[in-house]
Formats: sequence, C-alpha cells, structure tokens
Amino acid sequence: MVLTKDELAAALNHEVRLLLHLASKADPATLEYRPPPRQRSTLEQLRYMVIMGPIHMRAVLAATFDMDAWRNAWRSGQASVKEMTLAQTQDEIAKQPALFADLLAATTDAQLREPYEMFGRTASRGSLLVSLVLSHYAAYRMQLFLYLKASGHPELNTMNLWVGVDGR
Repeated sequence: MVLTKDELAAALNHEVRLLLHLASKADPATLEYRPPPRQRSTLEQLRYMVIMGPIHMRAVLAATFDMDAWRNAWRSGQASVKEMTLAQTQDEIAKQPALFADLLAATTDAQLREPYEMFGRTASRGSLLVSLVLSHYAAYRMQLFLYLKASGHPELNTMNLWVGVDGR
C-alpha cells in the first residue's frame, strides 16, 4: 500500500474533521433541504455519513466479502440513524476516528496488500480502503458543502471545504 496505516488513519481523521466542521455550519431551519426531491436532504446526508465509513471499512476488512451481510449492515445502519438529530449525527461521526484506529490496528500490512474481491472487482484491501472509504468521504463532503451553499450559506468557501476553517 502506498499509504502507511498511520497515514490512512490520519487521512480518514482529517475527512471526519472536515465533515464535522461543515456539519457545524448546518442551519436547523434548512436541514430538510434537498436539491431535487429524490436526493437525500442535508440531514439525511449526515445520517448517511454516520454509517458509510464504518460499514465500508468493516466490509473491506472482513475475511471475505459477503454481499448479504453488507446489505444487512446497510439496512440495520439506515434504521439506526433514521431518527437521529443533527447533534446526534455529529456525536456519532466524531466517534469514527477511534473506530478506524481500532480496525486498522487489528489489520496487518500484509492483509492490506492481499487481493480482495468486492462488488465484482479485485484489488488490494488497502486500495479498496482508499477508493471506497477515503474517496467517499471526500465526495460526500463536497456534496454536503454544496447543499449548505445552496440552502443559504454563501459565506462558505474553499477554506471550509478543504481545510476545515472559516475563510475570508
């Protein structure tokens, strides 16, 4: 793997920090904003982020990929977050770095280099962690940023999105 486990954990922690920074900008009055009717609302997006990383990471680090187990994890995960408030989603997302550290600590470098088949594609576990977990954080963080901008936060800028601080 190009990244060390510590570097991957740091990158995931950075994504969580950025996500929490953006979530702190969410206005309770606009949590139900959704671009078109069939997309997630802002709050639903944050609820999704509570379960996305942990479910994908556990699936990649499982002995073998089991599509039924993955589907069941999504169903139970979605049910568990369905009624979460903004504050609850923030609290749960804030716990993710500790989970990631624990999961990565229990994984050897050799396991991260092992080929692993998931969704009909074979790649190293490390590659899948980057493409399926880390990249998803960046993508959905961008979507959350755009939702916030569109729902009345013109003050947000690239510093909020990429650095996690308020810019000028």
